[in-house]
Amino acid sequence: MASGAVELMARLDERLAAAADPVRATAMRAYMRDRFPFLGVPAPAVQQVLRAALAGQPRPDAATLREVALTCWTRDEREYQYAACVLLRRHARVLDSGFLDTARCLITGKPWWDTVDALAAHVVGPLVARDRGLVTTMDAWAADDDLWLVRTAILHQLTYKAATDAPRLLRYCAAQAGHPDFFVRKAIGWALREYGKTDPAAVRAFVAAHAAELSGLSRREALKHLS
Repeated sequence: MASGAVELMARLDERLAAAADPVRATAMRAYMRDRFPFLGVPAPAVQQVLRAALAGQPRPDAATLREVALTCWTRDEREYQYAACVLLRRHARVLDSGFLDTARCLITGKPWWDTVDALAAHVVGPLVARDRGLVTTMDAWAADDDLWLVRTAILHQLTYKAATDAPRLLRYCAAQAGHPDFFVRKAIGWALREYGKTDPAAVRAFVAAHAAELSGLSRREALKHLS
């Protein structure tokens, strides 16, 4: 590991340990259905810890960001993954197209909605926006057997607004309309709801045309603010 990544991880270790709250950790673990152990550091405090860890250090380059993120994913406590997501979001412009392979590792490793959604909208989304050649990878993810890659493909345009590739988004939603998993159905509804703020008529038309295939959850989410 490069010296910059080693130093940043050492700072994260020290500050997260100092901020740990065992009582809060128990509640946080229960909220996340006991999927991960926690230190008991709430999200605002994780951001403060990261700011303190970065203070006085050189701006991390792409290699450092990759090493720190992958190292955080090897740690048991969930706050490390949260810190990595915040770090990557903050420095998303530094990441190059090749980081998409690393993003896949992060999405499919220790997957749950909390990290997957952050990576989809704020890491994968900006990467694809800057390099449209990556849309072929999104096409593959949208048809993958891994539900978290499917969710990522559906959600990666979440912040695009008027720049959304609507035909692609709607194609993904149509292809996965009958998916049995809650998280994919929820993603379809969420993505359509967000796009509905830009083109409500298109979302209404899509839901009407695919009413028989879409789950009730997807339909309700998509039309939540369009009634």
